[in-house]
Amino acid sequence: MRSDMELLPLIFECAHRPTVIAGPCGAESEEQVMETARRLCAAGVKVFRAGVWKPRTKPGGFEGRGDICLEWLARVRRETGMYTAVEVATPRHVVAALRAGMDILWIGARTSADPFAVQEIADALRGEDITVLVKNPVNPDLELWIGALQRLYNAGIRRIGAVHRGFSEYRRTQYRNTPLWGIPIELHRRLPQLPLFCDPSHLGGRREFVSSLSQQAMDLGFDGLFVEAHCSPDDALSDSRQQITPEVLSDIMGSLVIRDTDGTVAAEAGLEGMRGEIDALDDELLALLARRMAVARDIGHYKREHALSVLQAQRYDDMLRRRELQSEQMGLDAEFVKNILRIIHEQSVQIQMTIGEL
Repeated sequence: MRSDMELLPLIFECAHRPTVIAGPCGAESEEQVMETARRLCAAGVKVFRAGVWKPRTKPGGFEGRGDICLEWLARVRRETGMYTAVEVATPRHVVAALRAGMDILWIGARTSADPFAVQEIADALRGEDITVLVKNPVNPDLELWIGALQRLYNAGIRRIGAVHRGFSEYRRTQYRNTPLWGIPIELHRRLPQLPLFCDPSHLGGRREFVSSLSQQAMDLGFDGLFVEAHCSPDDALSDSRQQITPEVLSDIMGSLVIRDTDGTVAAEAGLEGMRGEIDALDDELLALLARRMAVARDIGHYKREHALSVLQAQRYDDMLRRRELQSEQMGLDAEFVKNILRIIHEQSVQIQMTIGEL
């Protein structure tokens, strides 16, 4: 996807950060949809989102009410003036959403991971003037994410945005989906004109993370937020733990620190953005260190079971030489990298020695 591609503004206003898109994970009833929408409208939200067709990991869960929900969302638009947004995963969904007058479509993480599905949706949208938001694929694959955006662009869609909702990983973390902020940061570097939203609900998986993740997104220069809000979150039929009330969302919006980028404050705002990027990268470094030490622990158990020596000097020396060459190729100071690797190696040996003493 070209960095100089010509995009039109989204169908809704993104001039003032953050633009907030909010609504329930799933449209459960007309009453639930309308009550949530009215309260969100009172909180200042301009775009109402709701799941109509809900793809579930396993069958048996709440999979949405289907096409009838589109009538409820059309009522939201008539009575509140809010824009309406729905997720689409098939060409049939696209046709139904367009026929119902939906303003915004979004492509979910499971769908964006499938180029065949994205291409079918792009073909169904050909010739339409509508905003389409694309969530990152489930797995951390920037090129796949860009590929999904490219397919829409090639189909003539010019009102495109991206939504960062985190990535699934086999390891357990405090979050439902690991942020891996470096990936959306790189997306923004390549496509600076592409509006970028953060979905703190799916990132955190618990409502107590929504505020802090939203602030991190603002510190990194995201344009908006994509939040799950429900009139009665604890009673939600899906993802109840990560949904918040419209009033809590209003409080979060009011507490966000948005750096002014005008005049003399611009330099400080840019610095804060880079500091936010450093914080995000440090989070990733710590997560990687934790994974590395977990592997070192597994190696320690294996060595103990097979009566192998903890310290294998030749392997360590070979590793240092290889990493020294690699660091030079990457433009890093070789001595700096060697010092870091020595510390990591010492900690790994200590872990394995502790296991050997058991």
